[in-house]
Amino acid sequence: MTQRKTATMTTDTLVKTDGHVNCKLHYKRIRASIELAALSEVFAGLKGASIIGGNIAKADADRFSYWASEPKEVFEFRAGQNEPFAKLQKALDKYKLQQDPGLKTQDSRPELAKGIFCGGWVGYFGYELGRYIERLAETTIDDLQMPLIRLCFYDRVICYDHIEGACWLIALELPDDAEKPHEKLAFLEKLLAQSQTIHIPLPAPADLENIDFSQIRCNIDKDYYLRMVEKIKRYIFDGDVYQINFSQRFECDFRARPIELYHWQNHYNPSGYAAYIDGGSFYIVSASPEMFITIADGVISTKPIKGTRPRISEAGQGKQINAQNFDELVNSEKEQAELNMIIDLERNDVARICKHGTRKVVQPRIIESYPTVFHAVATVAGELRKDVTFCDILKAMFPGGSITGAPKIRSMEIIDETEPTARGVYTGSIGFIGIDGSVCLNIAIRTIIITGEKAFAQTGGGIVADSDPEAEWNETLTKARALLAGIRAMQGINKTEIQ
Repeated sequence: MTQRKTATMTTDTLVKTDGHVNCKLHYKRIRASIELAALSEVFAGLKGASIIGGNIAKADADRFSYWASEPKEVFEFRAGQNEPFAKLQKALDKYKLQQDPGLKTQDSRPELAKGIFCGGWVGYFGYELGRYIERLAETTIDDLQMPLIRLCFYDRVICYDHIEGACWLIALELPDDAEKPHEKLAFLEKLLAQSQTIHIPLPAPADLENIDFSQIRCNIDKDYYLRMVEKIKRYIFDGDVYQINFSQRFECDFRARPIELYHWQNHYNPSGYAAYIDGGSFYIVSASPEMFITIADGVISTKPIKGTRPRISEAGQGKQINAQNFDELVNSEKEQAELNMIIDLERNDVARICKHGTRKVVQPRIIESYPTVFHAVATVAGELRKDVTFCDILKAMFPGGSITGAPKIRSMEIIDETEPTARGVYTGSIGFIGIDGSVCLNIAIRTIIITGEKAFAQTGGGIVADSDPEAEWNETLTKARALLAGIRAMQGINKTEIQ
């Protein structure tokens, strides 16, 4: 299959109006029975693939999964460069969606489902982008050397509606485009048909409860972790902060295909904000359950997670243990206080960009169940002001408060002081920025970076005044198990002893 070249940001062959490239939206709705993993497999074989979702958990999250490849452009910003937000906003403003009804057909054409991504940018924002928002220390080692921002512009997208069981083939028509709209739609339909001819076998199982951590390298050891938790607690007692999110990074050898790990996570650990990114020299496999921001119809929402308990197989005594863990999280005063602090932080962030009087907590604290854990979550929302740009939103909200602490700036300073390596994509955000202004970004937790035949997974938790260091250590291992089990399963290794 012929792959088209990716254009640079300085392409001059496109016709522009008022400095913008005007795009027309074309689409086609197909009712088809698809195997999600098979479609992901097909796209993973193409250049520059990005996948959002592709698992059953999307039905309970934001409803849609997306597949895209062969981007028209790639925008990158790296540490050491200047003016990331001016450059980013210029890139985002380049393409504008014409208010055109789209491709005419003889039949009455169905309306696009509300909130659907109809083409635009897909990619990520690294955690250290926060240093360009606030003046912060920079003492961590950036050993992975990935871009701080990497976004791909896609003019062809397949969307699957998990509620309706239908596929949307979406194409953007650009001026002087060598590929006509019907050709783009035909290309997507061909990929969809190709996926229906293959079957992805069930991924190799792994024991999530028993991981041999002695086989896994880490950027800190247990003694260092416990000492840093005590140090953080002293900062809390001294009144510097109320809470700090402290994390550690695991490293494993990895020689399998990254898409196989994504298949594994989507099968055994399906997550509502999962993502797969082919960055050329690196890959991102995210099994994130946490939404950072969603923007639709001028309303912004954020859904922080704070509070975790293990969830195991319900065989034997598992059901009783899960019920105990669930009730413990429901009634934990520590976890309630922890989430309440982050709700207040997010309410303040949202208020900076929303119309007066529209900010509110639309969903108070609830407990949600995931394949390997229980999480406590809440939702804050507000109506955006008309003059607010995406970069204004990013500067007001990023990084998410649930993975920094409160207050945010001092928390980030202490994170830099106590964590030895740069977080990179971890606790940044992955998702899409639509050409129509719609946005959906996750918090990049439960996220694996694959580069140079190594896989990196990082997990952490919120440290507060009454945190028990040993319990906090164990929580990071609980969160890491499903990630590490998948990595080990891909290597054909399944150890059963935990250190």
